[in-house]
Amino acid sequence: RRPRERRSAPAARPARSARRTTSTPSSSKNIQKEEAKKKEVHVEENVPAPSPRSNGSLTINPSKDTELILYGGEFYNGSKTFVYGDLYRYDVEKNEWKLVSSPNSPPPRSAHQTVAWKNNVYMFGGEFTSPNQERFHHYKDFWTLDLKTNQWEQILAKGCPSARSGHRMVLYKHKIVLFGGFYDTLREVRYYNDLHVFDLDNFKWEEIKPRPGCLWPSPRSGFQLVVYQDQIYMYGGYFKEVSSDKNASEKGTVHADMWSLDPRTWEWNKVKKTGMPPGPRAGFSMCVHKKRAVLFGGVVDMEVEADVLMSMFMNELYGFQLDNHRWYPLELRKDKPAKNKVIPQINTKDIKRKETANDSESNIGNEDDDTMDCSEEATDVQSEVGGVSNHLTKSLTLNKVGSSQNSDVMSDSTEQEATPEAIKPIGRINASMAVGKDTLYLYGGMMEVKDREITLDDLYSLNLSKLDEWKCIIPASESEWLEMSDDDDEEDEDEDDEDDSADDAAKILHDRRAVR
Repeated sequence: RRPRERRSAPAARPARSARRTTSTPSSSKNIQKEEAKKKEVHVEENVPAPSPRSNGSLTINPSKDTELILYGGEFYNGSKTFVYGDLYRYDVEKNEWKLVSSPNSPPPRSAHQTVAWKNNVYMFGGEFTSPNQERFHHYKDFWTLDLKTNQWEQILAKGCPSARSGHRMVLYKHKIVLFGGFYDTLREVRYYNDLHVFDLDNFKWEEIKPRPGCLWPSPRSGFQLVVYQDQIYMYGGYFKEVSSDKNASEKGTVHADMWSLDPRTWEWNKVKKTGMPPGPRAGFSMCVHKKRAVLFGGVVDMEVEADVLMSMFMNELYGFQLDNHRWYPLELRKDKPAKNKVIPQINTKDIKRKETANDSESNIGNEDDDTMDCSEEATDVQSEVGGVSNHLTKSLTLNKVGSSQNSDVMSDSTEQEATPEAIKPIGRINASMAVGKDTLYLYGGMMEVKDREITLDDLYSLNLSKLDEWKCIIPASESEWLEMSDDDDEEDEDEDDEDDSADDAAKILHDRRAVR
């Protein structure tokens, strides 16, 4: 944080004139006009679509289920990180974006959480990353956006949760329920499993503390919460065990457990998963439609051989039936006749820092039923792709429709002609997802191609009642990526200390993709 600048000494006060001046009605009107301008909200109509970003928030307007509210997010171009504080309103029927500028807006952030109630959007927490990724700031501020006036207002209520990101927040009746998250800087790491409730009637926070002997989920971030009737369900999440020994490896755990919370008694219970649940993954998105929760995307990282990490960015859909707790893959009607299976994009990367491999899915299995070992899944995946990872015949390209159509299909030397696949989003993590009426909306997110991070700006919709096909509303644009120059490489070789600090920052960035 920059030190506060010292104020200059006040100028000498001019001598008071003999005659006292009085303000005229016209001058007071001018002052009122100037004050009004300071509070003015500026709305730009029909602007270009937002820039590529991940870890933003997408909220449905409660008064109009065909309007999406997009706020914040982040973008990394290989050199710098950009964190956004812009507010967009998107009219689905008109296919028009509005950019809203308010004088009392929150600071830019990503990995925050929002919920909508009546005519307001409520937002808590998040984080800011400096452009060089060496400083991270977590927020503990609480804001409300009036959707009628587009005015932001900070809610200064006592007893609010501590600063964090990667938490989750849902609306249950007239209460906002917040759980978990993490606080991570270069010096300190904390994961939370605290439960906080904000009452929207009396504007008060309350922390719900576990009673002795009761069941309670372990600390985590990057999980998902969904509400159905009088139950709040939690699935997945990420936790990293930090050692005090700097030379010791840090162990990352990707959770695959499920819990239910009764908001009438605030009691947690484990949920036994039945059917065909998804394998452990990080960075997935989840929403509720009627009696079903819908899960999309995520990444599975595993070490396939020494210093080689295989990352599978998923684009599959899973359903979780909320009335009988059954999991199942969601197949779209237009996908069913397809004979050729689309395998999510797989990237093999040379890992310069072994810590990232320690955060892979293969390290799961610390907490009995709370986590799942991915070694079985890794075996299945490796047998499925065979030796293809050594000679991918097609690299992922963002085509004109911004989809994964024929772009992430892999085959060996005996390549066969593939039947054209239906348009669908490419695999990704940290996408923004929301459901309005019967339609699921998916915006942005991030995936990787080799050593490049591709941040997305595409928008898809899916009718959850018909489950027929994905529709691409906005195709993905070409993502900017700045490669390090040869001069930079030579300088880096001479500056070992800077290397270490850059590696630390890069390591945190890698961890953060899983936890948010």
